Amino acid sequence: MSQTTEKGSRFSRFGGWVAELVLVFVGVYAAFWLNNYQQHRQEAQRRDQILASLEQELRRGIESGKTVSAKQEREAAEFRRALDAGEMPPVHPFVFTTDYSPGDIATLLQSGGVELLDVKTLVALRELESVIRWGLSDMAHYQKLSDELIVPNLDQDVSFFYDPATKNLRKRFEIYPQALEARVKFAHDLDRTKTELLKRIQSERQGNR
Repeated sequence: MSQTTEKGSRFSRFGGWVAELVLVFVGVYAAFWLNNYQQHRQEAQRRDQILASLEQELRRGIESGKTVSAKQEREAAEFRRALDAGEMPPVHPFVFTTDYSPGDIATLLQSGGVELLDVKTLVALRELESVIRWGLSDMAHYQKLSDELIVPNLDQDVSFFYDPATKNLRKRFEIYPQALEARVKFAHDLDRTKTELLKRIQSERQGNR
């Protein structure tokens, strides 16, 4: 075999080895790209599922909240009107019920929300959680006072709750109109933060499409 032929043979083998190396590299890169693409697609689907679920819950909560809030606002306004007019309106037990669980948002975030959701959406979600927690704390405080001061004395005469001379609530019962008004404020704060979060979620979903 001539020197030229031998060199050509070595070059051919080297070229084949390079070609194989390139093919392996391209194959590995393609597999990596495909896996990365599929992962991003799964994350996008998961993100949209979380956002869609939140959007549905918020819409339902905002709508039902408007009805409840309107009723509570009327009750608070009517009591305040009658109180200011010296009518000594009846005092009723203060009751506040909710199906909110502190673990709801935590569960959502632990299921992947922290990694998948936009930072601004997470901030709005945390703000809603804060409003709920503080509001429920206030409601629990007023309900406890009601259970201790009002409920055991519902069979008492109106003079037990009011000073007949001034027609004002006795000092220990002055928390009652405050409780009614705090409940209305809580409802308004909830509506505001839920609406802001809903807008943020809709914006994020639109941006992901």
